[in-house]
Amino acid sequence: MSYRVGIIGATGAVGQDLLALLHGRGFPCADIRLFASARSAGKEMRHGGHTYTVEEAKPEVFEGLDLALFSAGAGISRDLAPEAVRRGCVVVDNSSAFRMDREVPLIVPEINPQAADGHKGIIANPNCSTAITLMGLYPLHLRFKLTRFFAATYQAVSGSGVEGMQELEAQLRAWAGGESSAPNTYPHPIAFNLFPHVDVFLDDGYTKEEHKMANESRKITGIEELEISTTCVRVPVMRAHSVAVNAEFDEPVDVATARAAIEAFPGVELCDDPAANRYPTPLQYAGKVPCGVGRLRRDSAFANGLAFFVVGDQILKGAALNAVQIAEVLHERSVLRVPDGV
Repeated sequence: MSYRVGIIGATGAVGQDLLALLHGRGFPCADIRLFASARSAGKEMRHGGHTYTVEEAKPEVFEGLDLALFSAGAGISRDLAPEAVRRGCVVVDNSSAFRMDREVPLIVPEINPQAADGHKGIIANPNCSTAITLMGLYPLHLRFKLTRFFAATYQAVSGSGVEGMQELEAQLRAWAGGESSAPNTYPHPIAFNLFPHVDVFLDDGYTKEEHKMANESRKITGIEELEISTTCVRVPVMRAHSVAVNAEFDEPVDVATARAAIEAFPGVELCDDPAANRYPTPLQYAGKVPCGVGRLRRDSAFANGLAFFVVGDQILKGAALNAVQIAEVLHERSVLRVPDGV
């Protein structure tokens, strides 16, 4: 069976990778249509020998589509995703609009693919830092039973879209020319700098991004009592996120078993040989499908604790790849359809 697929937000960094992944992974597409804002309508995009003309995203475009991959922001998703479902089109949404909706599955395919079976037309893609962190944590949870974790993220500018990537590049070019470039996307210069500020600050002193990590991790893992504290940091890296994790488990841990658990888990690879200076880095994992885990060691503060470093491409596993993997799960489990009565 093949599907008529639409990409909403097709001209953005994630949208472009969605198109490449649909082609590259051989998803069964009968047709692909690209959508974006009115100002982008009429633009042409090329991939795999095909030329696509971008159309304006509006409710009527979903007539006749089987699947829509959304990556255009929460506001667009809230407006258009229900319209797509009403027209019989399943939505995989990359924004924060529906992640914590009790009626919407939030899925990392390597962790909870079964959640797709009960969908009501919309499936949510998790936040990028959540997905990458859990790719390192979940195999350890399966072996030792996770109870809490602390995380510090090192998030690439790709998390702010094309604008963030362009701002870093502009500031680096300005520095190289002996000039300065004022920040626009960020509150501070990002070149040669970092700041503990990703998304907006909330009343409790945490940012919205930090709350996403906690709330989404509980929903995806199904561990409702999971204790989490995170500090999210923006760093001058182009597109791969890194996370330093300190995790506590219910059962006694040992490093050899932990290493074997990582090596056996799909979508993640062990990159861990300190003697050879081998550990995952953003440059190494930019553009790479699996996430990398290294610096795996006993935690010196927790009795049953492990510390590690995980890196993953923010645009791939943190966004576009995970969305296409969700589409593959829907296809494989024969649930790529809007259920009757929705």
